[in-house]
Amino acid sequence: MNLNRPHLSLSRLLEMNLGFLGLQFSFGLQQGNMGPIYSYLGADESQLPMLQLAGPITGLLVQPIIGALSDRTDSKWGRRTPYFLIGAVLCAFGLFFMPLSSSILMAMSLLWILDAGNNITMEPYRAYVSDRLNPDQRQAGFLSQSAFTGLAQMLAFLTPSLLVGLGMNQDWVDSHNIPYTVRVVFMIGAVLSLTTIVWSVMRVPELPLTTDERAHIAAQPKGAGATLREIGSAIVDMPVAMRKLGLMSLFQWVGMSGYWTYAVYSISRTVYGASDVHSSAFHSAVLTNGEVAAFYNAISFVTAFAMVPLVRRIGPGPLHALCLFAGGIGMMALPGVTDKALLFLPAVGIGLAWGSIMGNPYAILTNSIPPQRTGVYMGIFNMMIVIPMLIFAVVMSRLDLGFVSIGFDAYKLALGGDPRNMLMFCGVSLVLAGFSVLWVREGRVQAMPREAAAA
Repeated sequence: MNLNRPHLSLSRLLEMNLGFLGLQFSFGLQQGNMGPIYSYLGADESQLPMLQLAGPITGLLVQPIIGALSDRTDSKWGRRTPYFLIGAVLCAFGLFFMPLSSSILMAMSLLWILDAGNNITMEPYRAYVSDRLNPDQRQAGFLSQSAFTGLAQMLAFLTPSLLVGLGMNQDWVDSHNIPYTVRVVFMIGAVLSLTTIVWSVMRVPELPLTTDERAHIAAQPKGAGATLREIGSAIVDMPVAMRKLGLMSLFQWVGMSGYWTYAVYSISRTVYGASDVHSSAFHSAVLTNGEVAAFYNAISFVTAFAMVPLVRRIGPGPLHALCLFAGGIGMMALPGVTDKALLFLPAVGIGLAWGSIMGNPYAILTNSIPPQRTGVYMGIFNMMIVIPMLIFAVVMSRLDLGFVSIGFDAYKLALGGDPRNMLMFCGVSLVLAGFSVLWVREGRVQAMPREAAAA
């Protein structure tokens, strides 16, 4: 890898990660709106996890492959840049047309395109930070991505309420029951996802590959078979720290998946006493959920920078565990809140957890993997995100395709079909994730050798 990386100023760090604003705005729109969109189009509440399988499946298939391919790419556009741009175009297409969906099938198809675009862009973006920054700046690089995640998702969740505040009627819906506020915010997201990524790669381009890097890439076998073999080889050679992070990821992402899917339905019942998705009360619940999510993303945005000195003092592992405990307690408290204003108290803990999730595990990971395989390991690490999401969907949901039924429907059988019980389950999952990350010793601050301390 290029060992002569220039030290970047804070403004340049922010510019190189600006594309994360558009990318995460897109993810925020999905988290806050895909469940309601499916409900508006006639989906049953228990089917929602299965209907959102596009995210975990495209992540499982796309990210490791794109990671391995980007490690071996040597083009005039750069190593990672071609994937940024292809993914951004697909993402913008999916966002633009999603609120125009006329059926569940159309929404599902567009979600596959949207998630494919997101995943094509996401993995190379993680590797780009590792490529572009010296080890002493990577923590700041990943936490700036975390900060942009918080800012972008805050804006994505808050924009519908802002539109209503500016005069749009929250109950103004099209012929398919989708509110026009959703249409406007998705189209804003389409513009942002494309323009911010282009800005990043133009303003802070990749460093030219060194002669040794080009020779290493040229010597690698080509073709789909070689890519799959590289993924398999990387899994076999996976560093110990990365293996340990797998258990944490299981609990962490099961908890976040359940929260994102069912928080709005819990708030609808506890605060508004409504379960009818076509009622004005449910539209209010969607806006309130967006405001709560915007608040916890604002918390994650602010605390992402505040975590930098804490990470240096106690290490990313213990800090991440503390944040996960706070998030778990917040999720468990949320179903007991019946007043809108009080929803923002447990959201503080969720924001701390989310800010840490998007930065600290990557800080542990990047210091334990070989730099020449950063792309493929980032892709494999994403498998540790999407496999728990896939497990969550299959266990909690059930989808009848006519000729076959998929899933176990634990949402109804174990949780009584009550989204409030789901949030309690999610809180317990985050607490277990917190205990799991304490097992990863590589995330702790290492004591200085005596001779070094004496010097």
